Amino acid sequence: MTTVFEEKNISKAIMRMGLPAMLGQLTTLIYNIADTFFVSLTKEPAMIAAVTLCTPILLIIMSIASVFGMGGNSVIARLLGENKNKEVRSTLNFCLYAMLFAGIIVLVAGVFFMGPIAKISGADTENVVYTYDYLKYIFLGAPFIILSNGLVHLFRSLGFIKESTVGLALGNTINVVFDFVFIVLLDWGTAGAALATSFGFFCSTVYYLVCMLRAERKGNQLVLLSIKQFAPYKKMVYSVVSIGIPGALITVLLSVSNIVLNNFIGIYGSNAVASYGIAYKVDMVPIMLSVGLSQGVAPLIGYYYGAGKKDRMSQAIKISTIYGFLLGTIFLAVFCLFGTKLAGVFLHDESLIHQAGYFISILGLSAPMLGIINMITSYFQALGAAVKSLVITIMRNVILFIPAVIILNSLFQLGGVIAAQPIVETVLSIICIVMYAKDSRDKN
Repeated sequence: MTTVFEEKNISKAIMRMGLPAMLGQLTTLIYNIADTFFVSLTKEPAMIAAVTLCTPILLIIMSIASVFGMGGNSVIARLLGENKNKEVRSTLNFCLYAMLFAGIIVLVAGVFFMGPIAKISGADTENVVYTYDYLKYIFLGAPFIILSNGLVHLFRSLGFIKESTVGLALGNTINVVFDFVFIVLLDWGTAGAALATSFGFFCSTVYYLVCMLRAERKGNQLVLLSIKQFAPYKKMVYSVVSIGIPGALITVLLSVSNIVLNNFIGIYGSNAVASYGIAYKVDMVPIMLSVGLSQGVAPLIGYYYGAGKKDRMSQAIKISTIYGFLLGTIFLAVFCLFGTKLAGVFLHDESLIHQAGYFISILGLSAPMLGIINMITSYFQALGAAVKSLVITIMRNVILFIPAVIILNSLFQLGGVIAAQPIVETVLSIICIVMYAKDSRDKN
């Protein structure tokens, strides 16, 4: 279990932790793109727009998993570094049952308040029916969406790297298969896309629970699933939640900023929303890979910190950040050269293809910066520095992004709205570097 954490070659340790997490995020991305691709086969921009408008709601549901998944990940990794196995077991059980309860609450609340939620998302008369269809099945699957996304993080902190990746790949593969069945064969449109998503998360949740039961039967002292083990105490709950909430707010505030963005793009019609929706899905490739790398390496950083190996921790952060920056640079080049061709995979109208291609090239400008921002955010989360990770999140999504969208829209209309992301990410990456440099000096 501790082999990967004690790997002497830091670059190799990063690859062993980061690549499976990136692969897992890549499979998530594939299902995300598959949703849009199969819906795009209907040649109905209003359906594509509905999926785009509902994506922030899905991300908000996933963010609840981050409270207990990412929070538990950080706490467990540090406890393992300190050899506190009993506390690890208690933390794991608290996170598991808390996610289950949260999922049930979201299901009930979502069903009762679906109308206002659709309106806030930016749905209009053209796409409101499709938006309702999507939201209905997403809320019904909420418990499994939360459990699946949270258990991925918890598995990584326990050293179950292969299992975490297999679970993600399994759920997302099932999602893609049933996207084809529900959307293409049965013609269920956005309802089919949402149902496939929820069913995929259900299957991955079952897989993770089976893995935990198997580990318990084999005598793994960190995994005991009895409800009797659900014995939260104040210090542990505070540690998990104080780290998890900033991690969750990253997704929540990102979703809020996307809702604001969708509403501004909606001013220019469903076609504009559809074009941006395709561009955003393509731009999710570097985003998700960067997130995968930073989240995969986070338990390694937490372990080094808990074990007092600060030099190795510092090396891991620097090497991971360089990898993330180089990866983003490659995607920037690809998007600038082939943005229009990538848009043509999903769209059929020539004007929409060229518009989406332009959007892809603009959004790609932020790709190199993601490696810096995501890695430094994960660094603060791994160390339990909740306030600093929260500052980065608020800076990005509230202080910088929303005003940038408003100002750039008034100056440059739709093009300015799209350009807000790379401008904000560039400024934020500089802020993150300054924050990390100051924190490193304070710890030395």
